[in-house]
Amino acid sequence: MAVPEASVTLTGEARGYARPADSGNVVTRHFCPNCGAPVFSVNSAMPGMMFLRASSLDDMEVFKPQMHVFTSRAPSWDKPTEGLPAFATMPPGM
Repeated sequence: MAVPEASVTLTGEARGYARPADSGNVVTRHFCPNCGAPVFSVNSAMPGMMFLRASSLDDMEVFKPQMHVFTSRAPSWDKPTEGLPAFATMPPGM
């Protein structure tokens, strides 16, 4: 879930590690330091944006998908929602 970083409040600590993505941009993935659960990531090409893991939300019903990205990597049983834009990779300009 891509959201503006300023719209998120973390209620605990997160630790991250950085590495280059396929694009060459640096992606920093943040995890819970106690259990190792993934929480969010940030991408150097998109300052101010945060990519949350839906499983990290207190209430997952608050999120309403707007598009699907990286559909080329999805398993055959995970079909995009009909009517939403779907992209095989990251859409241009993101």
